[in-house]
Amino acid sequence: MTSKAKGIYTVGITGASGAIYGVRLVQELLRQSYKVHLILTEAAWRVFQEELLLDTSNRERILEDLFGEFNGELHTHHLHDYGAPIASGSYQNNGMIIIPCSMGTLSGIATGASGNLLERTADVMLKEGRKLILVPRETPLNQIHLENMLRVTKVGAKVLPAMPGFYHLPKSLDDLVNFLVGKALDSLDVEHELFTRWGEKR
Repeated sequence: MTSKAKGIYTVGITGASGAIYGVRLVQELLRQSYKVHLILTEAAWRVFQEELLLDTSNRERILEDLFGEFNGELHTHHLHDYGAPIASGSYQNNGMIIIPCSMGTLSGIATGASGNLLERTADVMLKEGRKLILVPRETPLNQIHLENMLRVTKVGAKVLPAMPGFYHLPKSLDDLVNFLVGKALDSLDVEHELFTRWGEKR
C-alpha cells in the first residue's frame, strides 16, 4: 500500500448483476495507485457467490485475493458505518461510482433517503456538486426506473448503463467487461488503456 495516492474515489458495488464490472474497476484504480473507499451491500456478496463463484464465508480473504496485489490504498466500509469519512461533505474526494447499481439503490438516491452509507455518500456527492456515476444493470426498465434515472440526472449524477459496445471487435468476455469499465473510468476522468477507441488502430 502506498501513502501517496494519485487521487481518491468511492466505489459502491450492489446486488445488481455484473459484479465483475465493479471488481475490475476497483482493480484498475488500485493498479494506478488511487485511494479507493469501497462499499459493498449484502446483496453484492450474494452476487459474488453466484456470478464469480466465490466462497463468501471469509470476506476478508476474498477482498485480499481480489485486490491485495495492487499498489493503491483500499479502505472498505460497512454498509451502515455512518462514521466513515466519506459520509461527510468535508471529506474531499475526486468522485463516486456505483457499479453495478441496483434499482433499489437508485431509488434510495433519487429520493434522498440516505438509508445506508452508500446512499448517504451519494447524497453527499450531489449536495457538494461532485462526480456521481451510476451504472445500472437491469432490463427491461419500467417507468419507475426511468423516472428515477431522470431524477438523479437532473440533480447532477451521470447514468451510464452497463451496455458494452462492439465496434472494438471484442474477442472475449474480458474485452466486453473492459470496455464498460473503461467507459466508467472515462466518466471519472481516469486515464486507461482498457479498450481500443473509435478511430484508433486495432
